[in-house]
Amino acid sequence: MGAQKGRDLLLKIDATGTASFQTVAGLRSHTISFNAETVDVSHQESAGQWRELLAGAGLKSSSIRGSGIFKDAASDATIRSYFFNGTIRAWQVIVPDFGTIEGPFQIASLEMGGRHDGEVTFELALESAGELTFTAL
Repeated sequence: MGAQKGRDLLLKIDATGTASFQTVAGLRSHTISFNAETVDVSHQESAGQWRELLAGAGLKSSSIRGSGIFKDAASDATIRSYFFNGTIRAWQVIVPDFGTIEGPFQIASLEMGGRHDGEVTFELALESAGELTFTAL
């Protein structure tokens, strides 16, 4: 993947549960990470006493972090209600020239801040809450 404009990475949510995704915020910075735990199956007779791992056995997870401004009052209200109610919804992350990651996430952290001479900003952390799919572009 070549160089890309950061603003082209989109974060969308299925707010109605009907697989109709909409952008909920103007993110100014964002990251997505994928993790896979390992399962150690080493034993006394492991070749050369090297660690052995069991392929495909560990738990997978993903985290998304972003900061920016809310698109509108409705987006602000949706995100706040999902956080306070612990709602799990389908989200999409669209990475230009790479693909789309889609699946259930829960808002793990929501922070708001602002300066006296600026807009209200937020920071959001999402944690995967089920199987994710990847569709290459």
